[in-house]
Amino acid sequence: MSQTTQIRIGWGLSALFTFFMLGASVAPKLLGMPVAQQTMAALGWPDAPVILIGCLELVCTLLFIFPPTGLLGAVLMMAILGGAITTQLRAGSPLASHTLFGIYLGVLMWVGLVLRDPRVRTVFPLISR
Repeated sequence: MSQTTQIRIGWGLSALFTFFMLGASVAPKLLGMPVAQQTMAALGWPDAPVILIGCLELVCTLLFIFPPTGLLGAVLMMAILGGAITTQLRAGSPLASHTLFGIYLGVLMWVGLVLRDPRVRTVFPLISR
């Protein structure tokens, strides 16, 4: 696979991740949609700082999509996804559909970053040049 193709696929996967995060996670929190607070309450966090969590997710997503800070954004986003996985475990959510969803998102995010950024490929040489 050519480097141009890898970069295009990487940006496509990164766009999928970004649109999912913005539409399904950040927007409901920042727009004050009742589903955000209801979901947090159902997971055992009735007084969760939903707006703050949404702001953190937004900042991490923007850092991830901006090339010079993509690696930093990915590392910080994994911290957020790790917290989400832990919350799902604590709540006793179904494993494949809820608990591991953070891992699915993390894999999508990292594969997109590795494919789109040659500097990251030098650190994580999972794909031959």
